[in-house]
Amino acid sequence: MTSAPLIELNDGNSIPQLGLGVWQLTDEEATAAVSDALETGYRHIDTAAIYRNETGVGRAIAASALPRDEIFVTTKLWNKAQGRDLARSGLERSLEKLGLDHVDLYLIHWPCPAQDKYVETWEQLIDFRSEGLARSIGVCNFLPGHLDAIVDETGITPAIDQIELHPTFQPDDLINHCADLGVAVESWSPLGQAADLADPVITGIAGRLGATPAQVVIRWHLDRGFIVIPRSKNPERIASNFGALDVQLSAEDRAAIDALNASNRLGPDPATFNEA
Repeated sequence: MTSAPLIELNDGNSIPQLGLGVWQLTDEEATAAVSDALETGYRHIDTAAIYRNETGVGRAIAASALPRDEIFVTTKLWNKAQGRDLARSGLERSLEKLGLDHVDLYLIHWPCPAQDKYVETWEQLIDFRSEGLARSIGVCNFLPGHLDAIVDETGITPAIDQIELHPTFQPDDLINHCADLGVAVESWSPLGQAADLADPVITGIAGRLGATPAQVVIRWHLDRGFIVIPRSKNPERIASNFGALDVQLSAEDRAAIDALNASNRLGPDPATFNEA
């Protein structure tokens, strides 16, 4: 069976470069999607407390015949659980819902700068890693200043920064800053919420290669060295997306997709987003 390549993180752990995202899926949909994904060959599942489907993800993991150490599980601490007093209960709730005694990656979902709790929250994640509750720790949506603040305060660099990243939104300054710090970049909304798939550059490459537009974009993320977690609940699409591992882009293809960057942010701006 085809398997996703592994990315070595700065803490010595490794993460499968291609995973399944489950944003906007119900518990029942998440159970079915994760089961389909594991059967297809995925070994990396990405959820979050705010997705309200950790229970469904956990059911699929429990029902799988795969050993626990062969499934890389990520979840995330939601904004209202940030801070020294609440972060531990946030992780404990997630572990209970997942039915696990640890996660492979635990992330702060947003910096929420107006709360000004992300540094103390990061200190808690460092403790969680020391206690074995999370094998790796990282962040989502942290901009260069947020990253610098937690590293300067604690001396501990996140393993991953999961950020909005797709062909029409490539935040190069942030990507380069992560590279300078040794932080792996993970792409959320990697297909631009499907809008990028209709671009003539993408469809043209897909047609020439006999691939789907989604496969072309996923392969572009992989070739750029990004970790990528396309979301789907459709079994055929889950399998098709995994087929991106067999697609080969030329240097000219990659350059053409790189040139699509239009600063087309679809999600909130991390500099101002503070929803609890």
